[in-house]
Amino acid sequence: MLKKFFITCSGADKNILENCANGEQNKYVGIGATVFFTAVMATIAGSYALFTVFDNIYAAIAFGVIWGLLIFNLDRFIVSTIKKTDSKFKEFLQASPRIILAIIIAIVISKPLELKLFEKEINNVLLTEKNQMTLDNKTQIAEQFTPEIESINSEIAVLKQEITSKENETNILYETYIAEAEGRKGTKKLGKGPVYEEKRAKHDDSLAALNQLKKDNSEKIKQKESAIVSLIEKQKLTEIKSQPIISNFDGLMARIDALGKLPWLPSFFIFLLFLAIETSPIIAKLLAQKGEYDFKLEDYETAIKTLVKQQVQQREQMLKADIVIDNKVYKDISEEEDLYNYKQKIARDLMKLQADSFYKKQQKML
Repeated sequence: MLKKFFITCSGADKNILENCANGEQNKYVGIGATVFFTAVMATIAGSYALFTVFDNIYAAIAFGVIWGLLIFNLDRFIVSTIKKTDSKFKEFLQASPRIILAIIIAIVISKPLELKLFEKEINNVLLTEKNQMTLDNKTQIAEQFTPEIESINSEIAVLKQEITSKENETNILYETYIAEAEGRKGTKKLGKGPVYEEKRAKHDDSLAALNQLKKDNSEKIKQKESAIVSLIEKQKLTEIKSQPIISNFDGLMARIDALGKLPWLPSFFIFLLFLAIETSPIIAKLLAQKGEYDFKLEDYETAIKTLVKQQVQQREQMLKADIVIDNKVYKDISEEEDLYNYKQKIARDLMKLQADSFYKKQQKML
């Protein structure tokens, strides 16, 4: 049962192969088994590739089965269409397009399995990239909010500087009227005279203005600090919203790109392994000598080809003979007197009818 199944997988003609020796049959059993197991590996690779994209095991399995059947059909077609000839060079030319197709299939099959084999290394590369993307993302978002925050901080600094300047001015006025009272400066008279009162009044006015300025600027500073807090919260919210995009940056394309950043040699040897598996049925057919099955298949195809050519030639000769006979028959008929008289009578009657019809139409018009 298994032998028949693998022979079916090889694409060989079972009716011809049944009459061949066991060695010839075993050769095609091996080719069919290679085709089948290549399709199985394609199914696994396709399922994993789709699972990394959609994260749905049922859809991945369904796609993997369809992909495996497609690869199975292609491989079976490639192997079954290679015919053995007496020239190895002609066989190679015949197989070269199929070898190119096998290389493409090997690349497609091997890549998803490479992603699975090097999954830990790929995850490490992706983690590094995600961390760098997170830092870059924070930097880009900060560049959007930093100018406005710095502008508000500058305004706060200006307001604080106004208070400091007014405090310095008030302190100077305080020192001035105290020195006047102590007789150290100004009139240098000890006691609180008219000059002292004047300077004290200036200080009190400046102190009142300072207190009012502190009250007004403190309110403005609070508002601006609240605006800064709001901007910082908005910045953090933007970072939080963009983080899931970075966290989900582990799709198929990202993994393939990460695989390319790993050392190429292990990946290359895995590709060579699948290439050897994919091309092994073709290489086996090219290297094998022309066997019993090939001779019988060639005999069968030649017989069919000869039979078809004979039938085509026979139909052409029959057509030529029919044309000659028809020409002779119609020539003989055209020379018969009875046929001529009959057609003459019919033509005469037809012309009479045409004349009568024309006369009736003219009569109606008049």
